[in-house]
Amino acid sequence: MSSSRNPLVDSLTPLIVEAGVPLASYYVLKAAGLGTFAALALSSVLPAVRTAWSAMRSRSLNRLAALVLAVNVGSLALSAVSGDPRLMLAKDGALSSVVGIGILLSAAAGRPLMTSALKPWITRNSPDKAAAWDRLMAGNARFRRCETLFSVVWGGALLAECVARVVGAYTIPVETMVGLGTVILAVAVGAAVVISGALAAGPMEKMVEAEAAARKNSSATASTVVTHGVICTSVGTGAP
Repeated sequence: MSSSRNPLVDSLTPLIVEAGVPLASYYVLKAAGLGTFAALALSSVLPAVRTAWSAMRSRSLNRLAALVLAVNVGSLALSAVSGDPRLMLAKDGALSSVVGIGILLSAAAGRPLMTSALKPWITRNSPDKAAAWDRLMAGNARFRRCETLFSVVWGGALLAECVARVVGAYTIPVETMVGLGTVILAVAVGAAVVISGALAAGPMEKMVEAEAAARKNSSATASTVVTHGVICTSVGTGAP
């Protein structure tokens, strides 16, 4: 049975959790009477604990998760020393920048990080489409450019989100920026979905469908020719 899970959603879930859990925790802690800095600090601990717990449970820690954990722990330590709630808010932008820079570097190296989510989404667990993807990757320069562009768009969107968060952290009231940070992330993700879909994923999906259909038609034609040839040979030799 094929999985109905969306690989793009699976890839973005950790980033969404990194934004949603601290936001909800912050307002709960503020309602409980904690100060702004204490609420920000404690709410930021939860994603780090979640990442560490997931690594311990699965007995593995991928490079991206390790970077996110390191940024979280390092920024928490720095914020604890400085006691600056604005630095706590700017830290969230650093997490997006880690992911964004990682995606851009992978694209520059010719191994786009977002392909692991993009390929299953386009091929839809179809062996014919998966084979068409592989053929296009091997022989279609436009297809490979679209693959790289998909990751470039996502990396650029996350870096832009980082810049917006950092600027907002030091120019907007803290109470306002706590909620606004999540809005900024949602806008960045939404823009990345629309732009990458129009410039990369959409054209790639059409190319894959066309390639799979062409191969299927070619195979059907070849099968018909072979069958016809066998029949003609049988008639010509008087075979039953």
